Amino acid sequence: MDPVTIRTADGLALEGEIRAPDDAPIRTAVLCHPHPLHGGSKDHPILWAVRADLAHRGFAVLSFNFRGTMGSEGGYGLGVDEVLDARAAIDTVRARFGGPTFLFGWSFGASVALREALEDPRVGALALLGFPLGETSLALPDPPSAPLRSFLTPVLLMAGDHDPYCPVERLLELGGSIPNAEIEIVPGGDHYFPRREREVARRIGAFASEKLPG
Repeated sequence: MDPVTIRTADGLALEGEIRAPDDAPIRTAVLCHPHPLHGGSKDHPILWAVRADLAHRGFAVLSFNFRGTMGSEGGYGLGVDEVLDARAAIDTVRARFGGPTFLFGWSFGASVALREALEDPRVGALALLGFPLGETSLALPDPPSAPLRSFLTPVLLMAGDHDPYCPVERLLELGGSIPNAEIEIVPGGDHYFPRREREVARRIGAFASEKLPG
């Protein structure tokens, strides 16, 4: 694991780390973590599992902490300024390894990742786990509906069927507005997938490898 400092467009230094594959990387990936005000950080078993799976498939994977989280400078940006963080993370990993780039977000990180991908053509494929859509979710900016309808990047929308933050019917509605979306509902899964992290990671890794063959 290689520690790295990420510099944002508004002058903050974020902490991150890159896991490179055993062989020369042919693709890159960036992982976006859950809500920083509710314990979210890059250091969660789901994110560890996704990082390991992607590295095994030949991706150089950058995990990082959003602004105001642990050792990253700044403060919580209401889910808006964090889009700058995701963009800077993509800048960083591509400067070192090149593309194509896969972007993954979980919960709060999924909201940030989608809004970044809508504005950044360097994102070649996108996976969103537990996208926050339920009434119990904290208010976050909605992705604009018009760009969604013309967004042709492959997207995997994945959630458990018992996730209160991502109701199945709302996720199906979101997926219906994205031309190249695949939707996967995991039976018996909730928002955190305890003891099922590797199962989730394998599905996300398979999607990333299929859409970005390198």
